[in-house]
Amino acid sequence: MFEPDPNVSGVIKAAVLALDLVGTFVFAVSGAMAAVTRRLDFFGIMVLAFAAGNAGGITRDLLIDAVPPAAISDWRYMAVSLMAGILTFFWHRVIERLRSPVQIFDGAGLALFAVAGTEKALVFGLNPAIAAVLGMVTGIGGGIMRDVLLNDVPTVLRSEIYAIAALAGAAVVVIGRMLGLPWALVMVCGALLCFAIRIVAIRRSWRLPRASSSRQI
Repeated sequence: MFEPDPNVSGVIKAAVLALDLVGTFVFAVSGAMAAVTRRLDFFGIMVLAFAAGNAGGITRDLLIDAVPPAAISDWRYMAVSLMAGILTFFWHRVIERLRSPVQIFDGAGLALFAVAGTEKALVFGLNPAIAAVLGMVTGIGGGIMRDVLLNDVPTVLRSEIYAIAALAGAAVVVIGRMLGLPWALVMVCGALLCFAIRIVAIRRSWRLPRASSSRQI
């Protein structure tokens, strides 16, 4: 079983917290932008911002028994989520100038949460394989909650390269830490790989194979 270095565990925890908060903000913006696109009111935008920004982290913390979840016990998560929602409410036209802003912010949040979730699972002493899976769950949780609240089929279930990208980033963190590589390097590389896979998959319309059927439901 992987055992984190006690000499750097405090620094790693601080880095995980920083990535968590940045990921929360980015995913909250994606949720808020999706709410704006669907013409939800101010309250709806705030709800989507919080749900998208924190669902993955809450799921991860519950699974590793880090209770109460940080998103509930630490005021900074709520503050970051609401700040993202408010900024999006007033300046969504500026954000819309980006090409496919929801997808860009969603990809960034996916990458940040995948590596942060994996590292936090390792810090809590989980074995590498489970840590990678939890990193993936952390990454996809916010997008799933956002899509469900908007009555859409979650992106991860629509044959898109989504969970695979998160799992790839998580795997880089696990493998790098097992090889004794610098933790900061492997987290950056994992996040960049996840984001690159997701964005390239969107641009080139890469999709997982689907079962063919002559029946329509």
